[in-house]
Amino acid sequence: MAEQNAEQSTQDRRPTVIADELHIVYRVNGAKTGRGSATAALSRILKRGSDDSARGVRKVHAVRGVSFVAYRGEAIGLIGSNGSGKSTLLRAIAGLLPAERGKVYTDGQPSLLGVNAALMNDLTGERNVILGGLAMGMSREQIKERYQDIVDFSGINEKGDFITLPMRTYSSGMAARLRFSIAAAKDHDVLMIDEALATGDRKFQKRSEERIRELRKEAGTVFLVSHNNKSIRDTCNRVLWLERGELRMDGPTDEVLKEYEKFTGK
Repeated sequence: MAEQNAEQSTQDRRPTVIADELHIVYRVNGAKTGRGSATAALSRILKRGSDDSARGVRKVHAVRGVSFVAYRGEAIGLIGSNGSGKSTLLRAIAGLLPAERGKVYTDGQPSLLGVNAALMNDLTGERNVILGGLAMGMSREQIKERYQDIVDFSGINEKGDFITLPMRTYSSGMAARLRFSIAAAKDHDVLMIDEALATGDRKFQKRSEERIRELRKEAGTVFLVSHNNKSIRDTCNRVLWLERGELRMDGPTDEVLKEYEKFTGK
């Protein structure tokens, strides 16, 4: 039994994400109009050069030298003031933003679930469930098996047959609940959730929190960005506190939240 426990302990400490002195810098057009396509903005991020200032490009140092190691079975809360770099850090872990300096290493496939994650507004909820499942690597048979559970979990059919209607008819809360339900239908190596639990009523939040605990038991790692300290307390065993792009504190949930609440006065 002791050997089995020791083996389990070793497995539990298997790293899933390593951030090593990570720096993320956005390059944005310095023009005061703020106009420009998303494609142009991405091009500016990827096209680095010494002539940034000459081209009127302003640098925003969003993440500054952040280092940590995340392990299987952990649920990690990301907290901090608005603009502290939480969402940027998640996007870097997901491979959606290049590092200016430093590295991010991931074991397995990271999946980012954001409140603004795109679903197809002109398609029905039903079609979005299918396409969302396929995008996550599920087979059509797996989607078919889990389809009703996804709909029931989201609760969007509690007041009508909304799953057969186009997504554009949904409220923002309904759309966010469906996104979470689709993502939560699959076990993930690394699942990153950006404010998804801030939507919906307390009943849905409890279901979401319970699902996150289940994902942890499946040896996955969950990152949760939230301004709701109660959700962080109920869901996470560890917290990273970011301020102005820097990692201010990393530790057990209660310890970090205690210091954060002192800092914010809440």
